Amino acid sequence: MGDYVFLKVTPHKGIFRFGKTIGKLAPRYIGPFEIIQRVCEEAYRLALPLQFSHVHDVFHVSMLRKYHPDPSHVVEWHNLPLKEDASYIEQPIQVLDRKEKVLRNKTISLVKVLWRHHDVEEATWEIESDIRIRFMHLFKDSGT
Repeated sequence: MGDYVFLKVTPHKGIFRFGKTIGKLAPRYIGPFEIIQRVCEEAYRLALPLQFSHVHDVFHVSMLRKYHPDPSHVVEWHNLPLKEDASYIEQPIQVLDRKEKVLRNKTISLVKVLWRHHDVEEATWEIESDIRIRFMHLFKDSGT
């Protein structure tokens, strides 16, 4: 009790196979949150903010990662719209770049996508046709 932990949240990038997300953005942790009670040997109750009132406050240890405090460490808190199962949907903000990948028999158009709640360094290359179908609004301004 009194220690701080990060809580694992799962970003859904559209496709789920066998309970695993398919995509380049790995699951993230949010927090830190204070442990207020040890419910049993493998479950802890966390002090969650009011915006997570719809999420149950007891979590298995597999959902937690210990936070090692560092005086120089400043944690930036992002207000993620979490669902009841502690997941959220990744939303793209804009297309940063385009390129074509030439394979033996075909050429694939790729776009570099900046995702909400992520820095530019975490932008990912995605297949343009997939992004165009799922997020058509990203291409309205470019005219292509």
